[in-house]
Amino acid sequence: MNKSELIQHIASTAGISKVQATASLQAFETAVIDTLANGGSVDLKGFGTFKVTDRAERQGRNPQTGEAITIAASKSPVFKASKALKDALN
Repeated sequence: MNKSELIQHIASTAGISKVQATASLQAFETAVIDTLANGGSVDLKGFGTFKVTDRAERQGRNPQTGEAITIAASKSPVFKASKALKDALN
């Protein structure tokens, strides 16, 4: 399912227009991004948790030359599915 299919599904399920569904999805995306950028996490009971993890600096290799390079430390968003979501899939 891509973003436009998700918007169509939200609109038909909630009984709202596609414009309203698009605005709702964009508001959700913005809220998650802003919260994660400020160091928080988003916990949706029965669905899962969005949070940020720190990735340490590490050594890698340039595949073309074989030269050793240092990959900088970074922050990475992660999603952990809730037990209810996992159970629904199995």
